[in-house]
Amino acid sequence: MPSVQVKDVPEDVHAVLRRRAAAAGQSLQEYLLARLRKDAETPTVEELFARIDQHTGGAASLADTAEAVADDRQSR
Repeated sequence: MPSVQVKDVPEDVHAVLRRRAAAAGQSLQEYLLARLRKDAETPTVEELFARIDQHTGGAASLADTAEAVADDRQSR
């Protein structure tokens, strides 16, 4: 499995991360790996737009869409 090394971490940043890891009952490595996984699993705005661009949309007009939204709101 690949490794990542981060150099020149400011002492205050390191202290905060170690404190947060301890509060979570994790080692610093476990804590940082969990944060990296979460970040990697969350798509960026650019990635979301790229996904949207890959989908072909329907043929509903703006008026039909607005009417459907209004109907849905009234049914609640």
